[in-house]
This record gives sequence, C-alpha cells and structure tokens, in this order.
Amino acid sequence: MHQKYHISPRMTLVALALSQAFAAQAMAQVAPVDANTVVVTGIRASAQSSVATKKNTMEIVDSISAEDIGKLPDANVAETMTRVPGVTGYRYGGEAASPAGNGSGLTIRGLSGLTSAQLNGRSYFTAGSREFNIEDAIPGMIAGVDVYKNPSAEHVEGGIGGLVNIRTRKSSDFKKFTAQFNAGANYNDLEKKFDPDLFGLVANRFNLGGGSSFGVLAGVAYQRTAGRSDSMLANRGPDLRRIVRADSAEYATMAAANTSNNPALPLSSYVGKSDVSFLAPVTTLPVKGNVGPNMPDPTGLTADQISNIITTPGVFTNLFQESIHRERKGLNLAADYVVNNTLRFYTEANSTEYLYHQKYRFIWIDQGINGGSGNVRNLQTAPFALTEGLANRNLNGGSDDVLSTKRFLSGTFLNTQLRPWGGDEHSPYKTWNIAGGADWRPTPALSLKADLSYLKATRKQDNRRVEFAGAAGTAWDVTRGANSEPQQLGINGPSVADPSNFVFNWYNNAPNQSWNDKGKAAVLSGAFTPEDGFISRLAFGVRYASQEDQYKNFGFGRPLTTDGKPLAADRSNAIPVSSKAGQTVMGPTDWMQGKTGFTSPYVIYNPDLLLGNQVSDQFPNAGIPAEGSWAEIFDQRRGYKESTTAGWLSADFNALDERIKGNVGVRVVRTDLTAYTNLIDPTTSTLATQTKSNSYTNVLPTLNVSYDIMKDFLVRFGYGRGITRPDPGLINPNIDRGNAGIGVLKLGNPNLRPQVADSFDLSFERYFSNTNYTSVALFRKNIDGFFNAVLSCQSVPFTPAYTGATLNGCDAGKWNVSQQVNADKGWVKGVEVAGQWFFDASAGWLNHFGVSGSYTYLDSANPVNIGTLTAPQVITVQQAALSKNSYSLSGLYEDNKLSARLVYTWRSSNTPWGFGASPMANTYTPAYGILDGSLNYAVDDHMTLSFSARNLTNQAPQRFSGEAQTYETGRDSQHFINGRGFSLGLRYKF
Repeated sequence: MHQKYHISPRMTLVALALSQAFAAQAMAQVAPVDANTVVVTGIRASAQSSVATKKNTMEIVDSISAEDIGKLPDANVAETMTRVPGVTGYRYGGEAASPAGNGSGLTIRGLSGLTSAQLNGRSYFTAGSREFNIEDAIPGMIAGVDVYKNPSAEHVEGGIGGLVNIRTRKSSDFKKFTAQFNAGANYNDLEKKFDPDLFGLVANRFNLGGGSSFGVLAGVAYQRTAGRSDSMLANRGPDLRRIVRADSAEYATMAAANTSNNPALPLSSYVGKSDVSFLAPVTTLPVKGNVGPNMPDPTGLTADQISNIITTPGVFTNLFQESIHRERKGLNLAADYVVNNTLRFYTEANSTEYLYHQKYRFIWIDQGINGGSGNVRNLQTAPFALTEGLANRNLNGGSDDVLSTKRFLSGTFLNTQLRPWGGDEHSPYKTWNIAGGADWRPTPALSLKADLSYLKATRKQDNRRVEFAGAAGTAWDVTRGANSEPQQLGINGPSVADPSNFVFNWYNNAPNQSWNDKGKAAVLSGAFTPEDGFISRLAFGVRYASQEDQYKNFGFGRPLTTDGKPLAADRSNAIPVSSKAGQTVMGPTDWMQGKTGFTSPYVIYNPDLLLGNQVSDQFPNAGIPAEGSWAEIFDQRRGYKESTTAGWLSADFNALDERIKGNVGVRVVRTDLTAYTNLIDPTTSTLATQTKSNSYTNVLPTLNVSYDIMKDFLVRFGYGRGITRPDPGLINPNIDRGNAGIGVLKLGNPNLRPQVADSFDLSFERYFSNTNYTSVALFRKNIDGFFNAVLSCQSVPFTPAYTGATLNGCDAGKWNVSQQVNADKGWVKGVEVAGQWFFDASAGWLNHFGVSGSYTYLDSANPVNIGTLTAPQVITVQQAALSKNSYSLSGLYEDNKLSARLVYTWRSSNTPWGFGASPMANTYTPAYGILDGSLNYAVDDHMTLSFSARNLTNQAPQRFSGEAQTYETGRDSQHFINGRGFSLGLRYKF
C-alpha cells in the first residue's frame, strides 16, 4: 500500500554538505543522454515529475505524482500524503482517516483542522466542513497531489495550515487512444476478508483538421477495504478514590448505612474480610478560577486515610470490537475542444461516493460508585505520583505538590453489571462537481480564462444499536490488571455467551443526522506576458463564490420492554434476550488477539439485523418509527449561506539572467455570512428562527522569491498571509441545552472572524539531477485569532432566566455560557529536511536502487483560556495533533521488470483532541511508526502485477492518559489492535 512519495523542500548548511558529497556523482547524471535512451517510466518518472514541480513552481510546494494511470502510491490517499515533509495523519481502523468523520485528518506543519482543499484548482469540501475528507478520495482516480505550504495570491484562500490540490486525469493529458484496467483485492489479516479494487479509464483525442481537435476521457473506480479495530476503552482523569478495607471499622459503619443493600456500596457480607476493599469517592477542594479537577479535601480525614488515596485512570476498561468496511466509488469525465491554437473549451465532472460502515460489538462494564461495584478483591497498587500539574495544571500556584503517590494496579471488582451492545453505523458521503470554461489567447502575450463550477455535497450518519442488561439477580466479578499493555481482563460469573443471562434494555438511533451543502464559483482570470523586462508575467482575476450548509438531526431512543417504559431495576418489565431466537450473534473469541486473557465468546444483538424495520417488527411496543419516517428535531436545524468576492493581482519577475525569480501579489477577499438556527420560543412554545449576519474583508499579500546560488542550487524565501474561516458548526447561533439543568449553555458564535496567519519560509535546495536533490526549510507561522471556548454569564435569547438549584457561578437568573471566540495570538515554527537519491548507470549494480526520506521538527505556542472572560486562566500549550518530530524513509528498487519499495513512517507523541483544565483528563498518542512495502512486476509492456503489504509490524496509534511532551504518564487509556493489510492487483494498459 504505502509505496511512493516525492517531495522537495529546502536546504541549510547540512544540505549543502550533502550536496557537495554527492556532487561528482551528480555531474555524471546530468550529462547528455544517448539518443537511444529509453524514456524513464515508473518510480523514476514519478520522481522526476514531483521534483520538477517543486523546483520550477514559484510557491513553497511539495508534490506527489502517480507512477502510472490509476496508480497513486498507496491504497489510501491520506496515507500517501504523510510521506510529504511536515505532513502527518490520523489513523483509525487500520487506515488514515479524519477524526470523527470531519476534516481531512491531516496535520500540515503542526496545524490540524486548518487545511483547505481543491480539486483541479477549484474549491472542494465535504458536507458540514471547510475541509475535504481526504479518506473519501480513491487513489486510482488521482494523477497527483500538490501540498502548497505558502501559496500565492492566485490560489483560493482558506487554509493557513496548507492547501491540498488534488489533480485528476484530464482529456488534454492524452494525445491518442489510451485505455487501462486495474483489478485487485484487499485483505486485512484481523478481519479476514477479501474486497475488490477496480479501476478503468478510456481516453482519446480526435484530430478534426485545421489545427482543431476534440478530446474525451472517462474514468471509473470502485474500491472496498475491510479493517478491524479491537480496543479497550478506559476512563480518564485523576479519578481519585480512597481505599477502605473491609476489615476496618469504617467499612462496617458504611455497610450498616447501606440499608438498600446496593452492591455499589459496602456490603455487610464483606465486613471483616481482609482481601476486600472499597474504593470510596473523595471529596475535593475547588481550584483557582473554579476550574477542575480538584484537590482532595483533607477535612475530617486522618493521616492514614489520606495516605490511602489512589488514582485510577485507565482502569475501568470496556471491551470494544469494531469491523470497519469502507466503500469508495468514483467517476471522472472530461472533454475539451481545441478550436485552434488560440481558443479551447473544456468541461469536466468528478464524483466521489464514500461509505463508512462499522459494525460494533461492545461490552460496557459498569463499575465504581454509579451502577457498578466499588468493592475490590485482592486490590494491588503501584507507585505513581499524581501531581497538581497532572490534575489541574497547578492553577493554585506555588509548589507542584503530589496529591497521591499510588495508582490502581490490579484487582477483582465484585458484583459488577455488564451491558453488551450490538451496533451498526452507516455514514455515506457524496461529493460531486461539474465545471466548464474556456481558454482564449487573443494575442501571443495575453491569455484569458473563464471558469464556472458547481459542487454538491451530502453526508449522513446513521448509528443504531440494541443494548442488553443483566437479567434479574445476575452480576459478574471483573478482574483487571493495569500492569501491562494491553491490560489484562477477566470476567467471571454467569456465562456471557448465554442469552438467558441478559434482557433487552434500549434501542438507540443516534447520532442520526445529515448535512446538505452546495457551492458555486465563477472565475475570470488572465495573464499578460511582456516581451522583455523585469516583469515576466502579470496575472489578475476575480472570483465570486458561495457556499451553503444545512444540518438536520433525527436522533432518538426507545426502551425495549414489555410496557415501553424504562427497564425496571427488578426487571419486572424485561424482555429476555433468550425469547428472541435468531436475533443474537457471538462476539469474536480472538478479541485483541487474545493478549488480554479474555477469549470467551459473548452474546450481542446481531448488527446485521439493525437495518430497515427489523427491530421495530421485533418490538412493537417500543414505538420505533418506520425506516425513513424519523421525526426531525426541528429546534436543532441550523445552516448558513456564505458568499465571497475576491480579486487578485500578481507579478512574476526575474533578474540577473533569471538567477533571481519570484512573484509578488495581493488577494483581497470580502466575506458575507448569514447563519440561522431553529429555536423553541418559550413565550409561545412555537418554533422560531434566529438569524445572524457577519461580514469582513481580508487583504492577503504574498511574496515568493528564489535565488540561484549556483547551478541547480537555490535559496527560496516565501511570505504569505492566509486565513481559515470557522467551521459551520461554530458559526451558527444555535443553543445547546444539554447541561441546562446545572445552569450551563453552549452557544454558537456567528461573529467569529477567520484565523489569520503570516507565514515565513526560508529554504535551501540542491538539485543534482532530474530526480536527485537535498533540501532544508525553516518556517514560522504567526497566527492571530485562535478559536477558543470561554465562559461568561449572560442572558440568552429564547431562553428563560435560570432558576435551578445548582449554583452556576453567575448572578441570579444568568446562564453560564460557553462560546467560541477569537482568542490570543500564537505561532508554529519548524525545520524540514528532505532528500532523494537514485543511483545512475555509472554505479553498476547500484543503478537499480534509490532512497528518499524527510524529517520534520515542530514547535508551537497555542494560548488557551480555560477560565472565563472575566476571570481568564490562559495556558500556553502545543497545537492539537502536533508531533514535535516525524520522519519518513523509503528504500527503492527498480529494473526493467521489477520495482519494489519499503517505507517506514514515524511520528513522536501528540495530543490529538486538544487541551483542557486537567492534563490527566486528556489523552495523547505515544510515538509509533508504520512499516509498509510493495512489489510491482511488469509481465510485458502492457501488464503489471502488484502486491503491497501495510503495517507489517502490526502497530496502532494507542491512547494514554495525559498530554504529549509535558504530561506523559505512560498509562493506557485505550489500547488498539488493527492488524495488517495486503493488496494484490493486476494493471493492463493499452
């Protein structure tokens, strides 16, 4: 799968030293070639294309080119892009993916969620997002990908992290009849399933005489992949508990007070037992600014009791097993009519359909004080220093005191309840666009272009499940060992494979939501090329575009009981699982590949029986709506319409016989936004619509200049100002009342302005030949207006005054409101080192070998206010998903028949989900690397066999409690196993 990347950033003294070391070899490679030399194809041809793009483009750009038609290097486009210096990706279920199905999932130069995408130079996005979900893309459809890290004024604004331009094949790429067909199969060794991978393309150009011609292209692709994600999802946070031994007087007193015989509290049956302890909750003190988590309150506790306070993060582990199936369909149509050498008309259409389909088989294990057991047999602890910094960033100031010196190590939780789930999620994405226009050159020096495009994007998420609960009188003893990775798990008691030990509890169809977007754009542009002088090209243009988004929510849930009411504690209204023969299946016995010690089958509702009306037919008393007739939650509908008008002017220049080259320009863009949300008016109990508007103008100057220090050795400088507008979910004036009971509301903010970044690049690049180079780049982005949620006390429209009993820290009647605002300034900076080398014929047998690689170092400062507007608590943290160090290294081989590639991609630890008041309540991914390999064998000039292997070392991005770099604990929060992937294919080309 992971086969090829080609990049070309910069160079400092290190690169200069490398360039001189290779200088002699390089001179041989740039010598004139013999007239009979065969045209370079395959890996080297792709390398030449990518290096040429980097070397000859004015902007700071790295490029990936397909080796052949229908052959991008990897089976996943996002994974291919992680070969580019400064680009890292997020993986889930064995493939590069976007977090929560939103955004590209890529982090470019330390910035995540701040990438803009284009398709053949036109704005391209996924419904409900500013970004395009790169995992949607089908590798076979793509000719190449360009990553602009500091674009010029001619590029569409929108991504301060980077601009990703996806290039598809065009009819103008082909001069004669061409056809190609690819057929292959994908396999995951954990899911144990084969899936097809198909691609076909036909193109031709017809000579109409008189200098005119007509070209057509049609490409189609279909790909399925299967993966699996086995994991142990655990609790986070300090989770302080106090050990109370069952043979103590305190335990006996607490057991006597438990008159209801609640198994989640001390029980009289355990009194006096020396091997049982109770994990009692710990009262805490407030932290400065009233942000938690808090410190233990020593009031009323003896020194011995205080010494028995332990922390238990990563302990209360649940069993997760997910089968993940991804299906991609693609269509690429293009045509162009060349009237003569001055006029050309063109049109193209591209469509991508992506289905993320997940079947999940969970066992939720209740524990602790609520719903489970706090009584533990054979409790063992281990040393662990929970500091104020880990718990609450030491916001009280002073010394960073230790709050607890121990953590949970192992033990058996008694009288625990289990909740097996069987679920199915269907998340289809559809994005298609159509475009057309004309190129006209009225004079040899003047070219004009008109381009019109329309984009339609939809996305749905339909996640449904049936939950079980233990039958009356059932309970389990759950043994956990938190001294290894993954943790050890044992479940003892009634058979978890016997349906008679469970009853039906709940049907849930949530999230059940949809996004519906569309975009239009009209561009008029031109370029004037003077015959001579300092200015070599003047480019100008205007663009009008609009983007619309609408969100709807249909989520609901229903009790699965005899009377349609919630399940009674005594199970008097329960429906036994055993009464629904044929509705259940067993979870796999190879969960986590047996590494946790738990290998028992377990009963869950069959995920295959969740679609259509199958559940409603089985449970007529539940009142489950018929398929497709779900009632919309109208007061959660929201949307927006945004129009942008942009104009730009740029000039290419050169001097000193083109030793100095560059461009300078400015883009001015006006943004007009109207956002709306539906709300229930409490005075009339009717639906009302709240609409807000916002407008702003941004001036975006750019400068890119390069200087040839010597032949094929240049230094490049780039400056550019860019913007990233807020996501649709942030700018709608909606009200989230999920925590209204405690006086807290969450509001959207249509007054958000874009984040603005001034980017500076300095790179040194040495090109030894068409394929060989070394480079070093230094860069910095100064960012203003980070989005940050802050709290404030205020009255809220369409919402009555707060009258709840819980104090929310505000004056009487006011709500404690969380809202995103444009916060303080920050920055990200770093260094990128890259190189690529193919030996030439003078190297003998080494002629067939090559190597390429890159290394990136990053640092950032992101100010986050975890307090309120009036009482700010600003902390400076790294950017979310930023790895300080990352690298990719490829070994390459190619001869007339065989080509091979081995790629290792590594990144240091990162905090993918951002930062909050408590580092211990966050999760980080520790350092890890992925090893991939591929082989291609050319049977003849037309047929090629290919094989690829992904994740050969069976690694996965784990999650630990804490934060990367500053608060790493090494304690497991969620351990994953994804397995290895393999692909076998055949390509036939006419």
